[in-house]
Amino acid sequence: MIKAALKEWHLAHCNNIPAKLDSLKARLASFDGLGEDALLSPDDIVQMRGITHEIHSLSQVNTSI
Repeated sequence: MIKAALKEWHLAHCNNIPAKLDSLKARLASFDGLGEDALLSPDDIVQMRGITHEIHSLSQVNTSI
């Protein structure tokens, strides 16, 4: 049962990491574009920080794999 649970967790968290990173980088680039045209709202800034944190976390996981 533990082996099955670990496999399920691995697929959910470690599957297709490069695609997830590309998606997050695209979202971050869109915020950068918005920031060039106008001031970002505090919510946008919080989202950018969250995306940056996710990129760093996934990069570390990808490197460790």
